[in-house]
Amino acid sequence: MMLNDRENDVNMKLAGFFLPVVLFTLWYIFTLDGGVPAYLLPSPGDLASTGIDFAIGENPPYGGTLFVHTMASVQRVITGFGLAVALGLPLGFLTGRIGLARASLDPTVHLIRIVPGISWLPIAMVWFGVGETTTLFLISLAAFFPVYVNAAQGASTVSPMLIRAGRMLGANDLRIFTTVIIPASMPATLAGLRLGLGLSWAYLVLGELTGVTYGLGAVMMDARMLGNVDMVLVSMIFIGFFGRISDIALVKSFRKFGLLKNGDRI
Repeated sequence: MMLNDRENDVNMKLAGFFLPVVLFTLWYIFTLDGGVPAYLLPSPGDLASTGIDFAIGENPPYGGTLFVHTMASVQRVITGFGLAVALGLPLGFLTGRIGLARASLDPTVHLIRIVPGISWLPIAMVWFGVGETTTLFLISLAAFFPVYVNAAQGASTVSPMLIRAGRMLGANDLRIFTTVIIPASMPATLAGLRLGLGLSWAYLVLGELTGVTYGLGAVMMDARMLGNVDMVLVSMIFIGFFGRISDIALVKSFRKFGLLKNGDRI
């Protein structure tokens, strides 16, 4: 039985490579011998050369600058996402369990949530100008809503039996909240954090397109102005890569610190 489970796990992991291999093969075929013009879609080989030069090369203007641009982007994501979490989690837990908080906050939060995130860009540029603060504002705003909504949903669906069991053991309201409600809300909370983190990377690019000096989004805008499609695609790939790494790190940290059980679905 254990052997079959292990084989199934291996098969599931191998299945995850099927679509990327198919897409890569089609990409290679379409760009072979200039079938698709390089200014529209560079070949895999050209893109790999551009990526290597971006990471460790010396060719101007992007050679060897990956680390500098990545650190600038990562710092913005961590700061903006951190602000969203610091505000969204406590408000979400409160509205999930306290009727007065829900009645006071939920209508306004959901009204603002419906406004498309990109609609905030013009007013953010008026309020904060072009650059760093606008980028952090957009990241925080985008990440706040999934964090808040999922924390509230998780807190509101905690089993009453768990709460009664806590009270029977002598826990007061604060202890119930910290030792029962919040831990039981973790699967839904983590789902919201993952969504918020993904949106943080998406809105990072939007913010960096407004005129910051360093960052992967800034590289994309600069490369577009120069007509360098290779560099635009390379920047997109690195954003996806680092975004995926941050998502994996978030999930693993929850498991490491016992905030998520192995059987929990996320």
